Amino acid sequence: MEAEKFVLYTVEDYLEAEKLREVRHEYLDGTVHAMSGGTLRHNDIAVSIASIFRRLFRGGPCRVNLADVKVRARTAFGEAFYYPDVVVACDPNDQREFFLENPTIIFEVLSPSTESVDQREKWFAYQTIPSLAHYVLVAQHAVLVEWFRREGDGWTRLLLTLAEDALDFPERGVTMTLSEVYEGIAFD
Repeated sequence: MEAEKFVLYTVEDYLEAEKLREVRHEYLDGTVHAMSGGTLRHNDIAVSIASIFRRLFRGGPCRVNLADVKVRARTAFGEAFYYPDVVVACDPNDQREFFLENPTIIFEVLSPSTESVDQREKWFAYQTIPSLAHYVLVAQHAVLVEWFRREGDGWTRLLLTLAEDALDFPERGVTMTLSEVYEGIAFD
């Protein structure tokens, strides 16, 4: 039996290979991990969030992107590239073609297979991005949002569970209720 080969990728090799791959991969300090597909519910929630921002951002300096845009994070342990479900970027100098380095708001719609990564690994990495002001975790099987807001040198955690609860991003002129986030989603 032959041992499995373990390959570490440079950032440059990862970025070049990712351009050609049919399946998206995230990068964590030399290792590459294939991403699983999402559900219709997962996609509907992400589209609802992105649509609210898109409608309000027309003609402004900010842009909103869905799952095909990577975000680069640099931690004490190395570099990472993740594909957030929704990312808002407002820095006019952040103009790379395949990834962002200065996002303002990141949303992750939680899935059973990725929930622990979103809550731990990605959260740890995203905190190192100086421009990031909000990290929002959205459950897909219940009205439940965990919202982290940067305040000074720390972060405040809010838990939202009611349809009338709202996410407010005053620095971007955006407020959305959970009923808007979960529009069209039926819960058992």
